[in-house]
Amino acid sequence: MASKIEFVEFVTDQLREAGEITYRKMFGEYGLYCDGKIFAVICQDQLYIKITEAGRKICPALPEAPPYGGAKNYYLMEDVEDRELLTKLVKATCAELPLPKPKKKKKEQE
Repeated sequence: MASKIEFVEFVTDQLREAGEITYRKMFGEYGLYCDGKIFAVICQDQLYIKITEAGRKICPALPEAPPYGGAKNYYLMEDVEDRELLTKLVKATCAELPLPKPKKKKKEQE
């Protein structure tokens, strides 16, 4: 069951104070980005946030689970209604994540 766009838009709206939040459809589900960094995925209408040390300090009791088969564990954020906590967690998580690597340019064809 794929995620509903309404849920994705609700979560992005909840995070509007965390930075520039965007989403991209990926393999039938969604990747979430903050200021260009992928920090979470939405799978089956559930929010999974990457695990970081900063995130552990803010939410040490969050359950961990893989968002899809074969994936590593992410935090499973079940309470997407708590805008303040969600924003705090995402800001801290994204501050710890590296910037995305620049894409390699394809060699010009001769």
